[in-house]
Order: sequence, then C-alpha cells, then structure tokens
Amino acid sequence: MSPVMLSIILSSLALGTIITMSSHHWLLAWIGLELNTLAIVPIIAKQHHPRATEATTKYFLTQAAASATVLFSSTVNAWSTGVWDITQLTNQPACVLLTMALSMKLGLAPLHFWLPEVLQGTPLKTALIIVTWQKLAPLALLYLTQNSLSTTILLTMGLLSTLTGGWGGLNQTQMRKIMAFSSIAHLGWMAVILTLSPNIMLLNLALYILMTASTFLLLMFSSAKTIQDLTTTWMVSPTMSAFMLMLLMSLGGLPPLTGFMPKWLILQELTTHSFCATATMMALSALLSLFFYLRLSYISTLTLAQSSTQASHKWRFQPNMVTTPTTTMIILSTLLLPITPMFT
Repeated sequence: MSPVMLSIILSSLALGTIITMSSHHWLLAWIGLELNTLAIVPIIAKQHHPRATEATTKYFLTQAAASATVLFSSTVNAWSTGVWDITQLTNQPACVLLTMALSMKLGLAPLHFWLPEVLQGTPLKTALIIVTWQKLAPLALLYLTQNSLSTTILLTMGLLSTLTGGWGGLNQTQMRKIMAFSSIAHLGWMAVILTLSPNIMLLNLALYILMTASTFLLLMFSSAKTIQDLTTTWMVSPTMSAFMLMLLMSLGGLPPLTGFMPKWLILQELTTHSFCATATMMALSALLSLFFYLRLSYISTLTLAQSSTQASHKWRFQPNMVTTPTTTMIILSTLLLPITPMFT
C-alpha cells in the first residue's frame, strides 16, 4: 500500500473515532462508527491471503450488524421520545438494544466469537489497532449513555467476559489469539464497573491500552507469533525478555505492578455497592487469566529454547525498530501503582 493511501486511511480511522466521541446526535455518532469500520477494512485486507480475506469479512459483517443495531436503537428511542440526543436515551428496549450492539462492537462475551478469529488473520500492527484504538468509539458511546444502561446486563456480560477470556486463553498456542482473549477479559472488567463508577472505567481503559500496546510492541520486536517463538526472545534481547516477564505479570494484575491498580479499585467499588458475589467471581476469573500469563512468562523468560539456533548472539546487532517508545511504555505499564492514591 502506498504511503499516501495509508495516511488517508489512518486519518479516516482517527477521524471516525473522533466524530463519534465528540458527537451529541445519534446519526453523527453512527456516521463516525461507519467511517471507522470502513477505514480499517482495507488495512486488514491488504495482505493478499485467504486468512486476511476471511478476517476482513468476519470483521465487516459483525461491525456492520452492530452499527445497524445502534442506528435501530436510536431510531426506536427517537420514535418514542422525539429526541436524537445521545445523553437522552430513555426508551427501555432501545437501551437494551444499544447495550447489546456496543458489546458486539467491543467483543464482550457472549458476542465475542469474531475477535480471536479476526486477530489471528491480521499482522501484529493491525491487531494492535483492533484491540486498542477500535475500542475507543464504542466505549465513548457507553460512557455517554451510562445513566440509561442496564447495570444487570452489563454485570452479567462483564462477568461472562472475564470467565470466557480466562477459559478461552488456556489452550491457545497463537499469541494473537491469546491477546484477543486477554482483551475480552479486560473489557469484561470495564463493563462491570461502567455504570457504578465510570471514572474507574476510563482509568482501566487507559491502563489496558498502555499494557496491551506494550505487549504488542514487544511481540513485534521479537517477531513472536506463537508461544514457541517466545522461547527465542532472549537471543534477540535478554533485557526485553526480562521486560516481557514483568509486563505479563502486570497484565495478570499482580501487585506491585500497574495492572493491579484497576482490579483493586474495581473490586473495592463492587464491594462498596454490595456486589460481593460478583467481586468474588471476578477475582477468581482473574486467576484463569493469570495462569496463561504465567505460562507465557515461564516459556519466554524462565526457560531456554530446547534446540539453540545458530544465531545465538542476535542481541549484538542493531534492532530493526525504534525501542524508545516500547521501553517507555513498558516502564509505565509496570511501575504506575504508587500513583493510585490520586484516583481514590
């Protein structure tokens, strides 16, 4: 793809998200979502490969269906109330429809089946865009309509997502699928807290994007697409191998790392609102995710490759990508826990 075309497509992608995030009218928000979807389709499809075509088709169909449902729910609301304002969503069936549509756009369980399949058919850079930037527009709409949404539906879907994200990632060997299930689990935590404390949801989103982007940048740095590829990370860069261990533990939510902060605040908020059973289930589901993060960290850092390759000193060479943003993001992804009192 030519640089001019790529810059136009990426600008459209950014513009679609910004239009949705800054709109007050439902039609404008829908236009933003559609622009966002149409801009990423050529990015996914640019690899001329059957797997990329399949991923593009699956992505387009799910996103188009979800956008149509968003438009339908806003039309139902306008039909009954006469207003197109995003913040004035009062019709109950419209609220339920909107929750389900945006959950489908995000990939919350039980509407998550498209996400692992789409990520598996895309390169790491495109996968990074799908699990970070593409979550902003739907979450912005959920944030704007938080007062109208059903807490019960969001709690149920959030709990299902954390369990699905944990269970689904256990038997995977492909790194992109593991990151997809990790994304589903993290989004589950966000869905649970959304109506109870939207500000904690925003904090969780920021930290999720930071940690996920760092992980993808590390995977790109070491060209790791499967768990087996991770065994040779230490040959590429021993330092990055150690960073990988800390980053995976942070994603799992272990103290004293950054990833512990959102989980701690969310569990605290749930117990404050007397959702003790939900909080217990969420904490237990985090153990499932932690298991496969531990498995990855064990393979990438704590063991050596079974058969050492000839090029055992790759770390002597100049890396093929700029490492400054990666290292900065990794440090932030692991050492931000002491700033927690600022958010309480």
